[in-house]
Amino acid sequence: MKRRDFSALLATAPLAGATGLALAQGGPIEGRQYKTLAQPLPTAPGKIEVVEFFWYGCPHCYALDPTLEAWRKGLPADVAFRRVHVGFHAVARLHQRMFYALEVMGKEADVHDAIFKAFHVDRVEASDDKAVIALMGKLGLDASKFTDAYNSFGVRTKSQQATKLSEAFNIDGVPALGIGGRFLTSPGMAAGGQRLNEVELGQRALAVTDFLIQRVRSKA
Repeated sequence: MKRRDFSALLATAPLAGATGLALAQGGPIEGRQYKTLAQPLPTAPGKIEVVEFFWYGCPHCYALDPTLEAWRKGLPADVAFRRVHVGFHAVARLHQRMFYALEVMGKEADVHDAIFKAFHVDRVEASDDKAVIALMGKLGLDASKFTDAYNSFGVRTKSQQATKLSEAFNIDGVPALGIGGRFLTSPGMAAGGQRLNEVELGQRALAVTDFLIQRVRSKA
């Protein structure tokens, strides 16, 4: 979902006959299926970091999540994965604070799937502070403890850092995947101009991500 376009961009795209993991002959093409950052970003030594930039309200992030979760469970020991919630607009910034409040509380993994379901299956509206706090209560969290975290300086700092990282990667739409502080791909980019369904798009993006992990590993 683009920063400036919050429509369901791919919802009406027809299915293609291409296989999900098929890539361009010879591998992904730079400038088409992935981008190289002009200035590499610092990363933790000894690990290849994969960052998913996402927004809980994005239908394409919701569609990618099951494929991404299955993929991350098989990551090798030298690859570290984390999520970064973007703050493209006012509602996304509320959800960004919600994400980092949950992270501070150690509860994000517990309610991750339930939040996606609330937004995209149950059509819950959480477009102000009160609604966000009410949703957390419905998901079984202590509303008072969540509110304290949500309004904390630490969560505001984490949100600011997330926004700075998004800007450093030049993120203009989600979901997107940053690899090793050097590369960026996404389901839309990885499709290489083909019209694919959501599952195929996710498979393509993760196949390109695997390719880029190997690039980082081999220092290519």
